[in-house]
Amino acid sequence: MKHIYLLLILLCVTSVAFTSTAQSRRSTTKDAVLVFSKTAGFRHQSIPTGRAALYQLGQKNNFRVDTTEDASVFTYDNLRKYKTIVFLSTTGDILNQEQQAAFEQYIQKGGGYVGIHAAADTEYEWPWYNKLVGAYFLHHPKQQNAVVHVWNREHPTVRFLPERWKRFDEWYSYKSIQPGIKVLATLDESTYEGGRNGRNHPFIWYHEYDGGRAFYTGGGHTNESYEEPLFMKHVLEGIKWTMKRTK
Repeated sequence: MKHIYLLLILLCVTSVAFTSTAQSRRSTTKDAVLVFSKTAGFRHQSIPTGRAALYQLGQKNNFRVDTTEDASVFTYDNLRKYKTIVFLSTTGDILNQEQQAAFEQYIQKGGGYVGIHAAADTEYEWPWYNKLVGAYFLHHPKQQNAVVHVWNREHPTVRFLPERWKRFDEWYSYKSIQPGIKVLATLDESTYEGGRNGRNHPFIWYHEYDGGRAFYTGGGHTNESYEEPLFMKHVLEGIKWTMKRTK
């Protein structure tokens, strides 16, 4: 984990209050991703580790990663600079009406969205967001091992995963599950205690919505998730798919 902690120090020095224009001048690629991790409810301790891991992912895969918890960057003129917006374990009511409208416009113009873990525990009073993210958080039991059953192995975000992917995490059950999502993997509730969605328990999904692309993964509660090669490749492929990037 040493390189992750070094990156955490680097990110703290260079900014939580980032300036996109300064980072743009240092960039040699046109592709950029915004990682948004504002919280207005429970705050995951893994957020700094996740930010650092996503920054490293961009460095290795030729896209710039900007990070912020400042909702004022949600103007259409700013968001249009990014191929994808990642909601990294956001919680609660994090955008005002003007910022929500800007994000909707961004998606409608073909933007991408990646939701990680508590992105589903966000904006319960915004129906459009429910449709974008695909479901809302309902409940979780204690952290434990469980098996993720990967169904659609043709999609780039999961094709490299084992059919039965055993890992340790915090396992969400969901409500307000949208009928339009395309589920790639489900949680096997027989392999852990406390599931509430039954046999068809969605865990990873994607869809095209309102002009843009959206991908969600339920993993990512723990710091260790962001050191897990399979999980990080899974997130990378989600980012690439929402960016409409094949390489």
